[in-house]
Amino acid sequence: MMNNAQRQLSRRDREQQLDGLIEAYWDERSEDFSKLRQKELSGPCAAAWQAYLAGKLAADKPLKVLDIGTGAGFFAVLLSRMGHQVTGIDMSADMLHQAKQNVLAAGCSAEFRKMNAQELDFAAETFDVVISRNLTWTLPDVMQAYREWQRVLKKGGKLLNFDSDYGLVTFSRKEDQADVHANIRQELVTECNDIKDELRISTHRRPEWDARFLRDLGMQVTVEEEIAPQVRTDKNMQFDTLPLFAIIASK
Repeated sequence: MMNNAQRQLSRRDREQQLDGLIEAYWDERSEDFSKLRQKELSGPCAAAWQAYLAGKLAADKPLKVLDIGTGAGFFAVLLSRMGHQVTGIDMSADMLHQAKQNVLAAGCSAEFRKMNAQELDFAAETFDVVISRNLTWTLPDVMQAYREWQRVLKKGGKLLNFDSDYGLVTFSRKEDQADVHANIRQELVTECNDIKDELRISTHRRPEWDARFLRDLGMQVTVEEEIAPQVRTDKNMQFDTLPLFAIIASK
């Protein structure tokens, strides 16, 4: 029988294995994913997202922003255009390569670093804003991620997290070319389902769980259950039908 120390080590080992699988998955998805974000940036979604973010940040000066799970740099481009100082992090080196290319192509500037969202290499109270989109559903330890995100926020800073409750969903391959998930290999779809089903966050119903946990950390939390009609405004792009929730938490 394992003692507590052995169980902790075993869980940590599995989380590290999951981190590796997740990184490899997004490395392979990076080029196609970047094309999707480029399409968003060139269409009406970009303006819609920018207007939404401007309303939530209500900033009269440049802010230091940490874009966690920056992916292909969608938020990095938008927030840089808005005049903010953006640092984007991601576990996937291939994603970061795409992000750098997209930021350069947009004529913007941002710093990018390869980093685990659950283990941030920043001092406490470094950023005015921490932002993330469709990341938390992929993390082995969301509780630790939220603790880290709060730690690096300045007093009065804001956490903006946009995600969906994918835990009960089984992903399937899409044939419709207008679907944002079209042309993904079946093997990758299967791998995505296998990884998702192993993650603890998949057992929680969201965003209620997230809001409770962040409040337990002492943050002031507002939840918007569905913002897709405000930001997914491109009729030529078919996103999934799950509600896209927004969590706005202040430290």
